[in-house]
Amino acid sequence: MKTLLTIGGSTSKTSINKKLAEHVGLYFSEYNVINIDLNDFEMPVFSVDLEASKGFPESAKKLNEIIGNADGFIISLAEHNGAYSPAFKNVFDWLSRIEAKVWRSKPMLLMATSPGARGGASVLEIAKNRFPFHNAQIIGTLAFPSFNDNFKNGEIVHNSLKKNIDTLVKEFKISL
Repeated sequence: MKTLLTIGGSTSKTSINKKLAEHVGLYFSEYNVINIDLNDFEMPVFSVDLEASKGFPESAKKLNEIIGNADGFIISLAEHNGAYSPAFKNVFDWLSRIEAKVWRSKPMLLMATSPGARGGASVLEIAKNRFPFHNAQIIGTLAFPSFNDNFKNGEIVHNSLKKNIDTLVKEFKISL
């Protein structure tokens, strides 16, 4: 059975990006879906000096192994001041030092959401341009706008967003 990872790019206990990634993961009941919580992989702030003196944190090595064993990724990134959340950026920095090709040419659905109308479009654009350098095979992207208006009681309530997700899921399943 193929394994998919969902990753919400935030450490907030109420992360809307984690909710979105895990919701999309529910479309893959025929797969082993593992929901990654960045809070389970605490790491010191990355620095080359720390890496040289102490090596890689055990949590970074563990997450790298989980990523290496996965067959695909469903990622929704939180946007902080137009870029990655500090927690995601730190994890990404450590992972890229262990394995530069972090995503290992495996398929990825790449999303972002926010309470605002742009739905994390800025961070999505950054990741869309950056992740291929780390061997991401991005199958589709979605900026999910106005999360609190369009996602209620664990469901997507906006019909065109539902259709967008359905299309992305179909394309992603073909790539697996």
